[in-house]
Amino acid sequence: MPVEVSSSEQSELRRDLPAKDLSTFEKYLPLWIAVCMVFGVILSLVVPGISEAIDSWQIAGISVPIGICLFLMMYPAMLNIQASELRKLRRNPKPIVLTLISNWIVAPIVGFILAWTFLPGNEQLIVAVILLSSSPCTAMVLVWGYLAEGNQEQNVVNTTLNTITILVLFAPLVALFTGISNIPINRMLLIISVFVFIGFPLVLGVITRKSIVNWKGKDWFENRYRPAVGNLALIALLTTLVVLFSLNGMVMLENPDLLLLVSVPLLLGFAIVVGYNLIITRFAKLAYREATITVIIGSSSHFEIAIATAISMYGVGSIAALGTTMGLFWEVPIMLGLVYLAKYLRKRDFWKGNPI
Repeated sequence: MPVEVSSSEQSELRRDLPAKDLSTFEKYLPLWIAVCMVFGVILSLVVPGISEAIDSWQIAGISVPIGICLFLMMYPAMLNIQASELRKLRRNPKPIVLTLISNWIVAPIVGFILAWTFLPGNEQLIVAVILLSSSPCTAMVLVWGYLAEGNQEQNVVNTTLNTITILVLFAPLVALFTGISNIPINRMLLIISVFVFIGFPLVLGVITRKSIVNWKGKDWFENRYRPAVGNLALIALLTTLVVLFSLNGMVMLENPDLLLLVSVPLLLGFAIVVGYNLIITRFAKLAYREATITVIIGSSSHFEIAIATAISMYGVGSIAALGTTMGLFWEVPIMLGLVYLAKYLRKRDFWKGNPI
């Protein structure tokens, strides 16, 4: 049965976000991303042994530098998460359901099939593609969705659900697909990685939000603390790029054939999943603000947890780390490109649904 929504709720839900003017920093984000990638690779060349030095800093097999980078990426996003947001699913569950189907059914199956098809005999590359396709993004999609002027309420709900479900579904999915492929992995380390790289910033974010709201009030939290911490998101992304590419720069340069090989299923996977989400959101008659969030989140992967897990299981400089780093290499510009594509499709009236 349809849920009755009051006129005041309808007014609140129908309000559109003002158009976002990109700052100079945001306008040149593709350039900064490229610079950080190149800088990371150069760093791995001019500072011999940097990857081994970084990799040696571990606790229980977990990379401390990677953990710090992930925390800086994840923590600002986790401040948006509220249990109350999940109750808003009843207002318009369609885009949420479509995103979950894409994240947890379509993308993992597409990734597994493409890895099995194009990477036979390359076990670590197969694992890399499985890790990437089985881990929907929970952090940077908040930035992409904001830049695309999508429905931020839906964005928060989806990232909340992804954060919760990744704790439960990521390890079993990876174990399932690697098991089907007869690839042995350290499943306990996989589970530990999930809780360290996702669970810790999630819990800390929830505790921080509750504590600061109780201490300083919601207005101070929303208008002072969260914007200040939120500025870390893009800076953390660029820092993460430098660290990860410095970790894997040498192995990338030494294996150009593997870079090309793993790029085939990765790029085909993006094309198939993005195409699927564009078509399904059009047929589902979603409006632009809801459709663009569904496409962005439904087509993304959590490259941070994928890379961290690959390094935890196989080590820095491993072929698995190489494969997941290539996922990062392609995903960032593709996601940024989706922002511009979505805005172009809005001008072409691609989505014809009524806004929430």
